[in-house]
Amino acid sequence: MKPSIHLKQKQHHRTAAFTLVEMLLVLVILATLAAIVIPKMAGRSQQAKVTAAQSQISSIELALDAFEVDNGYYPKSGNLGDLLDQPAGAPNWKGPYLKKGIPLDPWGNAYVYEYPGKHHTNGYDLMSPGPDGRAGTDDDITNWESGRK
Repeated sequence: MKPSIHLKQKQHHRTAAFTLVEMLLVLVILATLAAIVIPKMAGRSQQAKVTAAQSQISSIELALDAFEVDNGYYPKSGNLGDLLDQPAGAPNWKGPYLKKGIPLDPWGNAYVYEYPGKHHTNGYDLMSPGPDGRAGTDDDITNWESGRK
């Protein structure tokens, strides 16, 4: 009886192992899936950053509008800091108007704020320079493309 038990154990070890061909086949399948999925996910990442920049611009616009309602004017060009700290000559200031400070865009750049705006002469222009970090290029995210302010 002992020899038959030994034979079953030996067969068990043989069937439990993977061959080199099976391992290579699994690696080829995983590499193929990665080649398909990774580029699609990379495109989604960029689109998510654009959407985040648009959302942040909307939040800053709300804060700027609330500042204007309280004080009767918009902050000076380039001075979004007035949304956080009360400027001189603003007795009706009820800020801070942004709870988490002035955000950087998703690419780590500061938002560009101009008042009066070049695109909105009665309002302000607000933009992110986009992924390339340079203002005035095709990848800029702005508040004037959608017709706001």
